Amino acid sequence: MSDELLIAALARALEPEPLRRASHHSTQIDWFYVFAVVGVHLLALLAFLPWFFSWTGLLLVPLGMYLFGTVGTCVGFHRLLTHRSFSCPRWLERTFVLLGTCCMMESPPYWTAVHRQHHQFTDEERDPHSPLKSFFWSHFGWYMIRVDPQWRAELLQRYAKDVMRDPLYAFLERNHNWLGLLVISWVAFFGAGWGIALALGAPMTDALQFGASILVWGVFVRTVEVFQATMCVNSITHLWGYRNYNTKDNSKNNFCIAILTTGEGWHNNHHADPRSARHGHFWWELDIAWLTIRALGRIGLAWDVSIPSPQLAAVKTALEGH
Repeated sequence: MSDELLIAALARALEPEPLRRASHHSTQIDWFYVFAVVGVHLLALLAFLPWFFSWTGLLLVPLGMYLFGTVGTCVGFHRLLTHRSFSCPRWLERTFVLLGTCCMMESPPYWTAVHRQHHQFTDEERDPHSPLKSFFWSHFGWYMIRVDPQWRAELLQRYAKDVMRDPLYAFLERNHNWLGLLVISWVAFFGAGWGIALALGAPMTDALQFGASILVWGVFVRTVEVFQATMCVNSITHLWGYRNYNTKDNSKNNFCIAILTTGEGWHNNHHADPRSARHGHFWWELDIAWLTIRALGRIGLAWDVSIPSPQLAAVKTALEGH
């Protein structure tokens, strides 16, 4: 498959005139997003109350961070859907994307479109979330601003036309149906905990407590961690860290963010070769998302896996020699 990021190379000449002229955000706050995001963060604080604790719920946090964060967001939304770093069966792709949709970070087509625009205009005026405007803007503020529906439609047409061809992804984008999937996943977590406790003979009050612990830890705490870690890639890795490659933007490799995001924090490497499925280029740059893709390849569930280009390998060898 051709590199979807040819968009970045051609976009200045091909970009529709309305999108070229218009600012990518209005100045109105989207209070629905503000209340939703702040609300989930507040609900996560229930984890400090003993009544909401269970060891099962606590165990679900790292498991959920891997399943929804690494597999859903890093592998599904980012490396597969946005950059087409590898290919896999359609059922597996959709599974990854549905997991990513449960992370409260917009519909798959819109997430893809915003990220592709970010790569085209990285750290420029039209970058959707550049820290050059402010740290708060890149980390949190851009997500809280109301998006004009016409501009959103043009953005999707320009940057995510391929993604919108999939009926499932188009459905999730239409009328913000992705929010329905998010709520369904929350109900499923609570219902599973409550139902399992009842099936094991627990009293109703204990079953409710166990279901609530699964919801708070397995959903709200996990969602906040994945959400904040992902936003740190937008903000921190364009401000602090080291650089392996002399890219035309301010992207940095940040060890702490790379650990939190299982590989996404090797951001300078990623901007140097956006389509590569491997973001950690040196042996010490741990990339769990890449190891996941490589494991899928070994069992025949991933193919056409893009690796760092030979030109970058040559630069890397030169760096290792110093």
